[in-house]
Amino acid sequence: MGMRDDDKFAARRAIEALRNGVPNGNAVRQMGCNQRPAEERFQHILDGARSDQAGLGMLISGDFGAGKSHLLAHFAEVANANGFVCSKVAISKETPLYDLGKVFVSAMDKARLPNNRGRLIEELANLAQMRESEAMTRFRDWAHREGDEGRLSKIFPASLAVYQQSGDQELKNDIEAFWAGDRLLISKLRNGLRRIGKLQEYKFTAPKLADLPAQRLRFTVELIKSLGHRGWVVLIDEIELIGSYSVLQRGRSYAEIAQWMGDGYHERIPRLVMVGAVTDDFASAIISSDGLKKDKDHVRTRLEASAKCASLAPFADRGMRILETACLALDPPHGDDVQSTMARLRDLYSAAYGWSAPDHVSAVGGAGSHGRMRHKVRAAINEWDLRRLQPNYTPQIEMIDYETTYQEEIDLDPAADHEGT
Repeated sequence: MGMRDDDKFAARRAIEALRNGVPNGNAVRQMGCNQRPAEERFQHILDGARSDQAGLGMLISGDFGAGKSHLLAHFAEVANANGFVCSKVAISKETPLYDLGKVFVSAMDKARLPNNRGRLIEELANLAQMRESEAMTRFRDWAHREGDEGRLSKIFPASLAVYQQSGDQELKNDIEAFWAGDRLLISKLRNGLRRIGKLQEYKFTAPKLADLPAQRLRFTVELIKSLGHRGWVVLIDEIELIGSYSVLQRGRSYAEIAQWMGDGYHERIPRLVMVGAVTDDFASAIISSDGLKKDKDHVRTRLEASAKCASLAPFADRGMRILETACLALDPPHGDDVQSTMARLRDLYSAAYGWSAPDHVSAVGGAGSHGRMRHKVRAAINEWDLRRLQPNYTPQIEMIDYETTYQEEIDLDPAADHEGT
């Protein structure tokens, strides 16, 4: 009996993800993971998050192609299986680490719910409609209490009240967008409160834009818990890209690392878990006094000289120290692991294309390339492609090592050097 079309399609999706070095859930489920220490630590963190321990996080480090992205994809599967909402955020020009607001928007957009393919904001909005549920009552009480005690802007309980009681669908859409990271006109919200007869009950001023991202995080985590999920896991990939930022942007990014790891400038958030991935030479190349940019010697001074960033200086120090001392290094691939991985890959490729892939793959050229699992995987897939399409052809595959240069991108966002938000 041949393979079902759905299974063949899933196998091909996994192969394409592995070919492009961007593993998806199919690839991770098929290929597994050989990073036992990291898996055990992550499971320990998830277990702690269930008991409302706050500010839990971990950092993993490894060479380019060592399997960091694959491990994060595996963690996403584990998080969902443990009842957590999970988001994977790749640091980029559009999502700079120093801007929590943009990281939050990306995390909301990419959030994956356990056993559900819907968007997180839609699920949260569906919950918010259930005014009389016990979970919604607890959440509403929490929002009011946090607002009264000054830990949360009262715009959040006010927007929740309008969302639940207003019949204005356009305004409700605006509120959903606000919860997900967009702006909301205060005049619109007050008009909504007036229509439901709650204007006098909810008196508030516009919150500072700089305070909103952290408050949105707290608000969203509580809503996630009200949905019945364990918490929120945010996976942050390619942290090393902050090496291309300006010195102030790097300083602010280090402060964000400290915050995500539970040692930052805002209150810790129970059941929010972060796992970050960074190259193994980042600390020595960028932070160390012997490195290219010597951030340990310069970042604090530059932050303290900026009126809007001075308060972040001690947290930037903590973030740099965390990156230097707290990263869990990935295990390099060993003989048995490589053999079992390549055997699973061969079976997966054979299933995807209905073709029996050979046992042996061509040698990979290039200094150091042969030691990286990503290179082994891609070389095998490329060779099998060529042999499947041209059975009499003997391919010779060369790969050139990728090296992180940490070259500064002068066009990243120069205005961010002078703005505290």
